[in-house]
Amino acid sequence: MLLLGFILFHGILFGQKTKEPFVGTLTYKITICDTALQRFVPVRYMKVCTNDTLTRIENETDRLGKQIVIKQLTLNKSYLLLNTPIGKYAIQTNHNDAKKDSIFPYTFQKKCGRKTFCAMKANKTKVTHKGFAEPQTFYYFKQFQPKYLNAFENCPGLPVLYYIPTDDGLYKYELISMDKTLPEHDLFGIPSDFKRVTFDDFMKDMMQGQEDLEVPEEKK
Repeated sequence: MLLLGFILFHGILFGQKTKEPFVGTLTYKITICDTALQRFVPVRYMKVCTNDTLTRIENETDRLGKQIVIKQLTLNKSYLLLNTPIGKYAIQTNHNDAKKDSIFPYTFQKKCGRKTFCAMKANKTKVTHKGFAEPQTFYYFKQFQPKYLNAFENCPGLPVLYYIPTDDGLYKYELISMDKTLPEHDLFGIPSDFKRVTFDDFMKDMMQGQEDLEVPEEKK
């Protein structure tokens, strides 16, 4: 039994060490899957920069414009940077306090098959989610951890082709560029002109700002 335990213990350690840290920049192309909407919804891009301790994710949205998320991977905390009509905010989130159901909403099942992305082979997996009408095919780099992307911490590797369901439709994210140059450290800082707040405090400020904007209209 001791020998078996020794073998299992070292087997687990070996399995953990097979994941390599990723340092550099990943660029994903974002397209809506509904072909009828593709002429109306422009192609967007998402950039992920990481030094394996901090991650910066730059994204573009219709409702909030440019979004930047800076995440401290070791502490599992992040800041969402937003430039709003009432000011600049860095909204804090402690992911350790989030419910497991919200952190791991996707179910992964490994499948045979590989595909090349950025001159590297990616493995195939079938994924189910309550927002999918049917299971979707994802691809991932098994040698890298999934921690650099939000919402995929239980994926068997770093997703390089995946789908996100939204109220506007299903979006496909595909890796189109991978640069292993160490990003500048300044990219991971919170600018001094951004106010650090919790989500609740941010909502209070937004509600107050809306009320302040409505006051002049009432006086007319």
